[in-house]
Amino acid sequence: MPPSRTTGTRHQLRQPRIAEMIAAVLRQRIVSGELGDGERLSKQDELLEEFDVSRPSLREALRILETEGLITVRRGNLGGAIVHAPTAESAAYMLGLVMQSGGVPQSDLATALTRLEPLCASMCALREDRLETVVPLLQQLIDDSEREIEDPVQFTLLSRAFHTELVRVTGNATLTLVVGSLTALWSSQEAAWAAAADSHHTYPEIPLRRAVIRAHTKLLVAIEKGDAPGAARLAEQHLQATQTHVLGDNDSGDGRIVVTDGPPGSGLANPATR
Repeated sequence: MPPSRTTGTRHQLRQPRIAEMIAAVLRQRIVSGELGDGERLSKQDELLEEFDVSRPSLREALRILETEGLITVRRGNLGGAIVHAPTAESAAYMLGLVMQSGGVPQSDLATALTRLEPLCASMCALREDRLETVVPLLQQLIDDSEREIEDPVQFTLLSRAFHTELVRVTGNATLTLVVGSLTALWSSQEAAWAAAADSHHTYPEIPLRRAVIRAHTKLLVAIEKGDAPGAARLAEQHLQATQTHVLGDNDSGDGRIVVTDGPPGSGLANPATR
């Protein structure tokens, strides 16, 4: 009697199910910190012995984790799986894929940031320890931006770092992760824009770069004084002014988010527009 289709179907589904269970165990070890960022997973032979599964099931489990950006599998004699702790950048990568799939325009992301990042600025201004935890860090980034003002790409990276750190030091972990993911996604787009503008000699001239530094300085002064409404207002004005450079370089000002690289491990993928 030939085997039933039902039996065959159960057999086909078993291996992926085992792989998902292995991935779940290893994922928990990563997110709990049991496996630290940059550490190597145990060798495949050791994992095979630990889980008592077939090599295809283990490989599928590792593929799942690599797709999630939690590991990078390296081939060859010096190969192995390197652990990547979840970050705002890895969350931004997955968010970018979802937004790309939905055809979300860059202007939509920009609008979200003009609503959310000012909230982060106001929360920084409300921190009682802002003179120790916020002000020195942001002042250093302003100073670094001033030193790199002649280099468009470096200036952009440092200017965006100001926004990244502003979000990171709000004191609210959930807000930092959610807004930080959007900030990381926008930063990667602005970095791609800066590289293209520099190569085409269309990057904003020095006076406009100094205007960015002045805007950051005014925002920092408001935070230092504890002026939460003022910090929020200045942050919104600054974002609206600078986002026009990126959005204005698209034919319609409505370029779509496109993630062009692989999962994080070497950083957030660079988006492009279409």
